[in-house]
Amino acid sequence: MTGKEALRVNSQTVSILYIVALFAILYFLMIRPQQQRQKRHQEMIKSLRPDDRVTTVGGIFGTIVKLKEDSIILRIADNVRIEVLKNSISQVISKEEEEEGKVHTKE
Repeated sequence: MTGKEALRVNSQTVSILYIVALFAILYFLMIRPQQQRQKRHQEMIKSLRPDDRVTTVGGIFGTIVKLKEDSIILRIADNVRIEVLKNSISQVISKEEEEEGKVHTKE
């Protein structure tokens, strides 16, 4: 193997390592955090109970009246109930946040 051939092989190896490093960075900065957010959201959906105060993705505040398999019945005012998909719930509002008037948006 001549010097030029060795340099070419070394250059190709470095290029491949750059691509692998780029994918590793992409995974740890974008894909992994998104997977963790999805997991936390699914855990929150599983922990929903009647009388929990929630906010939907559309910004509707309501109290859970009934849980169905894929949907939830929310009471948004006296004698006003709507049915929304479970996945449209963005957060559960704790009693302390509600009393203080602090409702944090989802990250």
